[in-house]
Amino acid sequence: MIPSAIDIADLADDFTRNPSQLLGIPFALLGAVFLSLGAQLQHRGVAKVESSSGTDATSGLNVVQLLALLSRPSWVTGTVMLGLAIVLQLGSLSLAPITLVQPLGAVALVITAVVNSRISGVRLNRRSVIAIVACVGGVGLFVTIAAVFTGEHRITEAELVTILVMLGIVLIVFGLGFMVFRSRFTAIFYIVGTGVLYGFVATLAKVIIGRLQQGEFDWLTVLCGLGLIAASALGGYFVQTAYSSGPPDLVIAGLTVIDPMIAVGIGIIVLGEASNAPFWAGFGFVVAGAIAVWGVFQLARHHPQVSQTPAAAAAAKALATGDAPA
Repeated sequence: MIPSAIDIADLADDFTRNPSQLLGIPFALLGAVFLSLGAQLQHRGVAKVESSSGTDATSGLNVVQLLALLSRPSWVTGTVMLGLAIVLQLGSLSLAPITLVQPLGAVALVITAVVNSRISGVRLNRRSVIAIVACVGGVGLFVTIAAVFTGEHRITEAELVTILVMLGIVLIVFGLGFMVFRSRFTAIFYIVGTGVLYGFVATLAKVIIGRLQQGEFDWLTVLCGLGLIAASALGGYFVQTAYSSGPPDLVIAGLTVIDPMIAVGIGIIVLGEASNAPFWAGFGFVVAGAIAVWGVFQLARHHPQVSQTPAAAAAAKALATGDAPA
């Protein structure tokens, strides 16, 4: 079914009546820039701490390494930038539907890929470029459909309880999985885990903002805040471990694809933000999401810094941390 002239006129009228939705887009794009730069600096800090401690952190950073991060200027600066990215993301979520602004973070993937390639001295191969194009193209198609067919409505208590139950299950699954199988996990587990958890973080942030705008502050809102903190903490730990297991553009690929797919999926399925979308739009969401996720796994498989020899990986890490010989 192709949208009729009446459908397009109704959509145009909706944006005319709610122009603030469009203001969320520049906030989201600027947040993507800070996300990219912050990730690159945090990756540099984690690599330095891992190198100075002499302990491999691919199966999880220990307490000493976590504390050592606080003394690394690059990691602290990156954290501040990520904090700014979060503030901008919250600003965008307060202005526009989560399905419209959350996927725009994919811009960070392109920036990170270019910056990391220059810093590490490792050129992206053809398959990696195709994977990045798939990530950005899939998310771009996704957000285009979302911009046309999504909207917002009042969040009910039943919807909120559903989200919190889903989050509780996710926290248990990833928490137990990490404790039992972390010695076997590669970067892709931490990247997927972070993306899923941060998807819930974005959703809960949107829920809290919505409830506060509606003047509703109760025990459910408090539970949302606690859930947001728990997901942020576990996701934050996973992302730091992912930096020690893979290049920053691979980490950002997971965050900017899986994160919005989860957030948008919740927005569509639980919050009903695409309840008025035609059938073909739903099919488009599935296809676009599949393309983007395929890109993430292809990047995890074919990125030159993942498949290079141990000696080359060590040299690239030394170059990235500034410890390479002159």
